[in-house]
Amino acid sequence: MRKIIAILTIVLLVVVVYSCKKSTSVQDLKTVSLVLPPTPANYYPSTFDSSMNKTATLGRVLFYDSHLSVNNAISCGSCHKQALGFGDNSAFSTGYQGLPTKRNSLPISDLSLAGSLFWDGREDRLANLSLRPISNHVEMGISDFDALCTKLAALPYYTQLFHDAYGDNQITSDRISGALGVFMQAITTGNSRFDQYNAGNKSVLTAQEIEGMNLFNTKYNCGTCHNGGGGYYGNGSFKDIGLDNSYSDLGRGEVTGIAADNGSFRIPNLRNVALTAPYMHDGRYKTLGD
Repeated sequence: MRKIIAILTIVLLVVVVYSCKKSTSVQDLKTVSLVLPPTPANYYPSTFDSSMNKTATLGRVLFYDSHLSVNNAISCGSCHKQALGFGDNSAFSTGYQGLPTKRNSLPISDLSLAGSLFWDGREDRLANLSLRPISNHVEMGISDFDALCTKLAALPYYTQLFHDAYGDNQITSDRISGALGVFMQAITTGNSRFDQYNAGNKSVLTAQEIEGMNLFNTKYNCGTCHNGGGGYYGNGSFKDIGLDNSYSDLGRGEVTGIAADNGSFRIPNLRNVALTAPYMHDGRYKTLGD
């Protein structure tokens, strides 16, 4: 299977100078610089209000800003790398103290089609998605969102960014998560050779690729689960596919408390799947061949 490449091109450049100290003085924060292109990126079609692009711009800066972790060590982009389909190439990503996270980082493209979020579906609102890892004691370690807002307010570039996005410079956790959600919703895929084939260009796939597609949809029946609308190729539901006889990770069952859900995990999107190894919730498979 060849790579399905996301068409999203991100043109913002963030220059962040940070310290890995537990606390950072206001004076230190005032020395941090940010460089943005003179023309904002067009994250959304022109049919949307222009404020959507401004909110997405703020979200993009937040996404790559390590000040969202308690010791300024990692950002959202540390575990969701664009070059890897916004996934990670480690079985478990590294948290702010250098400790491994509990599960493999899911790619975050096409989230508007995803339904339930995270491997266990513990969240279903995109606006709340980012607050979970930010507050996680292993991932980013923020226990006081008021303190985070105060810290971001001391950074010189956020006053204008929040004003552009929301009409005033007030920083709140809802605005942080909302802007991150607007940015992540703009991370979409499309116009791969597979999309072109489905649109009628039957010469764009090789004979081997067509045979793989037929096996996927018929003999091996992969498409029963990877069948979401809009070309998503997940479907937002949860399945136990028999990886383990006993469960060290209860998955969906940990959220619902229902024994029948133990060992079930969200069916992932197969977009950009060639970029997002390793695979499964615990990264146990290193390659597509595995």
